[in-house]
Amino acid sequence: MRAALSIGITGTTGADVVRALAPRIERLGFSALWINDVPGGDSLDGLRVAASVTETLGLATGVIPLDRRPVDTLDLRGLPAARTMLGIGSGRAPHPLRLVRDGIAALRTTTDAAIVVGALGPRMRRLAAERADGVLLNWLTPKAARDAAAELHGAAAAGAAHAAAAARPRAVLYVRTIAEAGARSALQREVERYESVPAYVANFERLGIRPADATLHDAAGLAAFDVVDEVVLRAITSTNSLAELERFVEATARWRSAAA
Repeated sequence: MRAALSIGITGTTGADVVRALAPRIERLGFSALWINDVPGGDSLDGLRVAASVTETLGLATGVIPLDRRPVDTLDLRGLPAARTMLGIGSGRAPHPLRLVRDGIAALRTTTDAAIVVGALGPRMRRLAAERADGVLLNWLTPKAARDAAAELHGAAAAGAAHAAAAARPRAVLYVRTIAEAGARSALQREVERYESVPAYVANFERLGIRPADATLHDAAGLAAFDVVDEVVLRAITSTNSLAELERFVEATARWRSAAA
């Protein structure tokens, strides 16, 4: 694969699991560990655990909703800026663009970590191109992801990138992934959950895609997603146990080798 390949897990994953899993992810050659920030699961706490047991693995949040967690409440201690990527989003804010724009500016004054913006639509992706270091794309088919990445890179090439941002914003794609047949029901529940979120439903309709087509379940399908700078395999397993996650990273590492 040309794209970097990373692993994503939910923020409710226990510290003991993260402590055991992160070194394995690093040893297998994945680019980064992304941890979702969800109610009841602090992505920054999880990344601090991962940072303490790894040396080179990238550490990323996917994403922190600034309506629920304002920038001035974020504890970034213990996270090495050189390998940290802060994914932020608007959540359900009434003025999402303003919230994210102000959030980027505030983070620039407090950390040297890279900043990526979770973006569904073109206006938020344009903001990411102008002010951030990249965009985190979510629930997109390979074609839709390729088009979004081209739009992002085109904006930067046209000189839209803000002086504080990287010359070429990074296009990162979250892909819900299973590596075992037993996880299919869990993946279906994840699909159905997002099919009930109005913002995602509107985006699926606008793009004319089905969320199930934006998921991955075998090595053969991985190459199709090689259209961005980084692919994050968001691990979907039956119970999110350490054993299941270990099997997931071992299996998907083999997928990467097959796609090389």
